[in-house]
Amino acid sequence: MISLSIADGIAEVVLNAPHKLNSLDEQALKDLTQAYDDAAAAASRGEVRALLLRGEGRAFCAGRDIVGVTPETDDVQGYLGGLLQPLLKKMTDFPAPTFAAAQGACLGVGLGLLLATDVVYVAEDAKFGSPFAKLGATLDSGGHWYFTERLGMHRTLDLIYTAELMSGAEAVAEGMFSRAMPKGELLENTRGIVAKVATGATGAFNASKELVAHIRDQRLGLWEAMEEENAEQARLCKSEDYSEGFKAFQEKRTPVFKNR
Repeated sequence: MISLSIADGIAEVVLNAPHKLNSLDEQALKDLTQAYDDAAAAASRGEVRALLLRGEGRAFCAGRDIVGVTPETDDVQGYLGGLLQPLLKKMTDFPAPTFAAAQGACLGVGLGLLLATDVVYVAEDAKFGSPFAKLGATLDSGGHWYFTERLGMHRTLDLIYTAELMSGAEAVAEGMFSRAMPKGELLENTRGIVAKVATGATGAFNASKELVAHIRDQRLGLWEAMEEENAEQARLCKSEDYSEGFKAFQEKRTPVFKNR
């Protein structure tokens, strides 16, 4: 149910099981991990400079596939800690800018995949939240941290207790994701943006990606973050792309970056 295609510097990873709303079982997580490994290897060879994750059909991902799962024998820790968490870390560390286009249900594991992606564009009528109250389970895949960070304690617990869902437009308005778009325009618009980013200065983008992660995870203050920025800028100024960017600006032309 997982496919990977690479063309024009872009890796496109597709969740392709629309009949079950792209819900993910253990094998699907393993296949998705392999897709990211393959895309990362291509990125290391300079063949991939941006990645797009999407789901086929009317949903991005409805979460874990629990059809046939028996609670008495369910290896929850193996699924979440053994398979999902390493995948999300791998996605977060992907060596190029990553994007996701999300429509329909984006719940549980599906939400986790979005949280591990750099930039997320959503359909205005997409659905986000914590439906687990109806299962006697709790929000997973980093949802507690992300909701609390973006929405605050009261709104987070409101969503968890009531199992009510937010639309994509509401989620963007509350600061969860980057942009909301009409469903019919989402994929085309996202592909256009990804194509443009894939021609950019990948090394500089990766430097910003790491800086943002440090600010988030290490709670850096202004001056600490500025010191890291200075160090990254000094490192980048020795790159061919940095020289090309300055030369193109001075010559009043469009730069041609080569990720070097």
